[in-house]
Parts: sequence; structure tokens; C-alpha cells
Amino acid sequence: MTITVTKSAERYLAELLEKQNVEGIAVRLFVTQPGTAYAETCLAYCRPDEVNPEDEIMDYELLRFYMERNSLPYLEEAYIDFAEDRMGGQLTIKAPNAKVPKVSPDSPMDEQINYVLYADINPGLASHGGEVKLVELVEEEQGPVAILRFGGGCQGCSAVDMTLKDGVEKTLMERVPGLAGVRDDTDHSVRENAYFK
Repeated sequence: MTITVTKSAERYLAELLEKQNVEGIAVRLFVTQPGTAYAETCLAYCRPDEVNPEDEIMDYELLRFYMERNSLPYLEEAYIDFAEDRMGGQLTIKAPNAKVPKVSPDSPMDEQINYVLYADINPGLASHGGEVKLVELVEEEQGPVAILRFGGGCQGCSAVDMTLKDGVEKTLMERVPGLAGVRDDTDHSVRENAYFK
């Protein structure tokens, strides 16, 4: 499990724990709605009576973290930092795998597709208010085909064919071994809020 906690974040969190005046208090790290577009990485106080025996423990010099077991794949490569500024400072938690857990070549094909969509493709589409998601994976003569649905500014957008062929399909075919094709399942006759009409 690779989670990075910078020294400044460790000091800051240890100071917060000290102010609680509770013997054995620690930090709980978890992801709410993991694996969805609404996933959020959270830190909370964890009193000794709130420890779950299934929690994963991570000890640092100044404090202890308890991590919820079902959050672990989504916390892989998380980064916690504290940057001081004139207003006091800012605690930052970055968890690149919170929305979709990190996958390997052995992961099921749908998980690999979702990972590429959330990690690489949707951040670019978001600048146009759009997104794309996997509806299903169907087996066809030439092999597995990903059925995708565009939403937001991509739905009804006149450039969606170009986005699908030159961007989404090309990226997925390069990154997901064995994927035979991609098909758009979106109703593009709905043109409200389309980025290009």
C-alpha cells in the first residue's frame, strides 16, 4: 500500500490530535462512495473505541492512521500534504484512484476500461462539461466491444464522432489489450447544453 504523508502534514495532523486531549486518538482515512464519480477521500478523528478490527493500520512517527478495508484499493497512491500560508495553511488530500481503483493487466476488462475513462479521458471532456461512461461490454464476432454513453456537454455535440473515434476509441484500444471496438449508445438528438451544436 503506497500512501504518502508529507512531514508537514504529519506534524499538522499530530497537532490537531493533541488538541483533542483523548488518549490514543488517531486519524481515520477512508473514501465515501468509492469507485463512483462522487467519491471523496476523507480524514476524521478516530477514538480508540471507534477502531474496527478489520482496519488497516499505518504508523508514522507522530501519529497512527486507521484505513477502512473497503477503501484500500481506492487509497492506493494517495498523497496527503500540508502547505503553510499567510492564512494558516491548507491540508491537501489527493487520491487518484478514489473514483476507480488502480487496475492491472489481470483486472477484468470492464474495470480497465472504467479506469482509463475516469483517469485519462473524462478529465479532458470535463473542460467541455462532458463525460463518457461504460454502459456494458458485449461479446461480438470480432471480440469484446465497449458500449459507451456520453453525457453533459458531449450529448448532442456535433464533434462527438470525432471525439469518439480519434480520442476515446483510440485511447481505449491502445490501453486495454483485447478490446475489439467501441460503440456510442448516446441519444445525440438531445442537444440542450451541447458543447458544439
